[in-house]
Amino acid sequence: MKLSLAPISYFWPKADVQAFYKRVADSPVDRVYLGETICSKRRELSLDDYLRIANELRASGKEVVLSTLTLLEAAGELKELQRYCDQSDFLIEANDLAAVQRVAERGGSFVAGNAVNCYNASTLKRLVDMGMKTWNPPVELSREWLVELLDDPVARSIRSRLEVEVFSFGYLPLAYSARCFTARSEDRPKDDCRLCCINYPNGRTVYTQEDDPIFTLNGIQTQSGQRYNLLSDIDSMRGLVDFVRLSPQAEATFDWIDQFHNAIHNDPISIEIPESDINGYWHKLEGMRQL
Repeated sequence: MKLSLAPISYFWPKADVQAFYKRVADSPVDRVYLGETICSKRRELSLDDYLRIANELRASGKEVVLSTLTLLEAAGELKELQRYCDQSDFLIEANDLAAVQRVAERGGSFVAGNAVNCYNASTLKRLVDMGMKTWNPPVELSREWLVELLDDPVARSIRSRLEVEVFSFGYLPLAYSARCFTARSEDRPKDDCRLCCINYPNGRTVYTQEDDPIFTLNGIQTQSGQRYNLLSDIDSMRGLVDFVRLSPQAEATFDWIDQFHNAIHNDPISIEIPESDINGYWHKLEGMRQL
C-alpha cells in the first residue's frame, strides 16, 4: 500500500499552502493531489501556481495529480476545467462527470474522486474503459461492500487495470450544495461572502443542542463533525487497497502522515485512535461510531 495526500479542502492563505507543500516534499507521502475542489471564488492560488508546486513535488519524487472542482455552476468554471484537462503533464482527479468526459475525449487517464458516484461493477468497468486509473469509493461504504464489489466477475475482469484508493483520515466529505453554508453561518449571502471561509482553516463546526459535533461547514461542502480515522484498520486494507488517502488538516498533518506510514510498513501492531475519532462506515456501522 501507498500513501496519498488529498487536496487541501479548506481555504488557506497562499503562503500557508506553499509552506505546507514544501514540507510535503520531504514527507513519506507517495502521491499528492493539488487544486481547488470546493469553490472557484477561492483564488489565492491559480492553476499556474499549482503547476509550479506540482513540478517541485515531482522533482522530489512524488506522483502528482491535479484535482478539479466538485460542483460546476458557471461557464467560467467549465472553461477553467478545460485548462486543467488540456494539460498533459499531470494526471487529473475528476470530481464530476464533466471532468471525466473532458479527459476521456482526449484519450487520457484520470482518478475518479469519491464524489463521482460509483456503486456497482458495471459502472466501475465503464469508468475504467473511459480511462479511470484510480477509483475512490464513496466514503460511506464499508470494507465488506468493497470486498463484495471487487469480487464481482465484471470487477475482477478489470482489477489489474485499477487502483483502489480509500479515504482514511480527515473530516468526511458528505455533501455539496449550490448554497454556501459558511457564508450563511455569518449571515452573509453567497454573492457577498467576503471569502469568510479563510477564517476557518479546519472548517466551522456545527454542534447539536447537546454540544456534540455533528457537521463541519466548509463553504458549499458539508463534512462530518468528527474526524474519520482508519489508522487502526490498516491491516484490514492489505491486499484490498492500493492507496490510503489522508486529508490535510491545519494542525498535525505530518504527525499523522508518519503514523500511517509506520502502520503500513511495520509489522502489525495494536493501534488505538483518539476517542473523538470515528471509523464506523468502514465497519458497516453508523458513520459517527468508533469500533
